Amino acid sequence: MERRVGELPLNRKDLNPDASPQAAYGARLRSLREARGWTQDDLAERTDYSSVHISAVETGRKPPTLRFSRSADRALGTEGTAEAFELQYREIKHGGLLEGFPQYVEQEGRAVEIRLYQIGIVPGLLQTAEYTRVLAYSAVRRGAITPEQADERVSFIARRQAALVRSRPPAMLVVMDESCIRRPIGGPEVMDAQLDRLVEFAALPNTVLQIAPYAMGERRPFDLPVNLLTLADLSVTAYAESQMRGHFDRDTATVLPLLAAYHQLQAEALPQAASVDLINEARKGTP
Repeated sequence: MERRVGELPLNRKDLNPDASPQAAYGARLRSLREARGWTQDDLAERTDYSSVHISAVETGRKPPTLRFSRSADRALGTEGTAEAFELQYREIKHGGLLEGFPQYVEQEGRAVEIRLYQIGIVPGLLQTAEYTRVLAYSAVRRGAITPEQADERVSFIARRQAALVRSRPPAMLVVMDESCIRRPIGGPEVMDAQLDRLVEFAALPNTVLQIAPYAMGERRPFDLPVNLLTLADLSVTAYAESQMRGHFDRDTATVLPLLAAYHQLQAEALPQAASVDLINEARKGTP
């Protein structure tokens, strides 16, 4: 079979998709391209990139970009599908973060007020480093993310926390479902340190920490985690997520009802003093 420049058999490099997320991206790009019988020149013509650029992405010498990923999706017919290169690029770029979350974090660092509601695990902004690490590497053991992505998650949360250390820190109002303090993460030592961190957080002058007890039952207005930000211009944005999807919202028509529901949540949750008592009770009960 005759081959054109850009796909010389003698120059073909074996790929190891397990080497890194970037290597996996390149290997899949080559696989889909070859499945169509295309050379690198063929794909280059369809994406407006050079064959040299295609080769560099496939072999992992050049990282993919959002623009390149979208061009590859259009050329290969993966645009808007679960197999989209754009999704794979975002996983590489953001360490497996859900869609919408990076945009939320950009504004989180500038917010004057942060309202959080969390179920099951302590919110990232309140986590100890070891608690974060346990969660991240649990995802690695399940095969959900790579070790590199786990390291990025740990450093990412540390950067988010550092961004809130300012001369004028934001007001932080946090409501956690009781499951956040009852669910053991990482063993007694990790959990004890995390519960201590929550008590310290509650004592800060710019914070309010409340627990939504199991006894709230059907009065709990949210079944999923919710994040609400108030910016300096008093606009409010929201981020909410399920297991697989995240959504960042600036639309007042949908954000304001979430804010109203959050006020209802705060009214039904335990006051801060009672919440701290419950956290201390949970700490004493840690085996």
